[in-house]
Amino acid sequence: MEGTATTDTVSDSDFLKEFYIPNYILVPESKPDSTPPPQLPQCPVLVFINSKSGGQLGADLFKTYSALLNENQVFDLGKEAPDLVLRRIYLNLEKLKSHDEFAAKIQEKLRIIVAGGDGTAGWLLGVICDLKLSHPLPIATMPLGTGNNLPFAFGWGKKNPGTDVQAVMSFMKKVKNAKEMKIDNWHILMRMRAPKEGSCDPIAPLEPPLELPHSLHAVHRVSPTDDLNMEGYITFRGGFWNYFSMGMDAQVSYAFHSERKLHPEKFKNQLINQSTYAKLGCSQGWFLASLFHPSSRNIAHLAKVEIMKRSGKWEKLHVPNRET
Repeated sequence: MEGTATTDTVSDSDFLKEFYIPNYILVPESKPDSTPPPQLPQCPVLVFINSKSGGQLGADLFKTYSALLNENQVFDLGKEAPDLVLRRIYLNLEKLKSHDEFAAKIQEKLRIIVAGGDGTAGWLLGVICDLKLSHPLPIATMPLGTGNNLPFAFGWGKKNPGTDVQAVMSFMKKVKNAKEMKIDNWHILMRMRAPKEGSCDPIAPLEPPLELPHSLHAVHRVSPTDDLNMEGYITFRGGFWNYFSMGMDAQVSYAFHSERKLHPEKFKNQLINQSTYAKLGCSQGWFLASLFHPSSRNIAHLAKVEIMKRSGKWEKLHVPNRET
């Protein structure tokens, strides 16, 4: 029995080395821990966890990943924004790789694990697009949200995962063996009427409880040299990957997000979250729309939606009335 346990421990240790990234790669100005350099991992990963997703699962996952890997390669999105983390690490890699083959190989093989819902996964995808990396990082999505549509579409499942060591190592094995797949990246341009004058600098963050999704950036106006410039409007630029909502369903999603932010203790598991979505959906008038929401407030009367075709021309998208 003792011999079996020892063998398993050694096997697990060798397996985890395939994902491990040493400190000098992650922490600028730090020095290598050993000479010669450590074993080159075949699947080095950076792990980003939304600790507020999945009730207590996010916090538990953070502890498990931190225990299995270098704690400096595991990040809580509630404490560190992914754009700052990736920019810091990539600047360090660019500095090292000119004279360090190990660092160059790490950059070449690097992957990301993101544990969260569709919004969290979209956040990471957006950050990677914004950074314009020469080799975009593959992302494995660990389903920790309520709907988990994006993880499901790529074969990672819909159910919230286990947080124990064996469950996490099982997921890491899937990440190592996964093949890369491409995903469509939709760029979005939104405009709302605004004063004609103003700079092109980003607008300051909105005051609570209002906030923009991580995938959108607001500017006072587009540069005058931009072909899509339109004076008198505030412009929001961004992207989305699996869906983009306007109107009533977007209102429900935002209400859910705001409620969870104010009362995280109420959102303990996936089933409770889904029932809260259903409750908010009813209260927003999905089933009694004609009684509570006059047709004048229909999104079809409030917004004009156009899609740019491959030819470069904008084509109006028909938005049906709610009654139809």
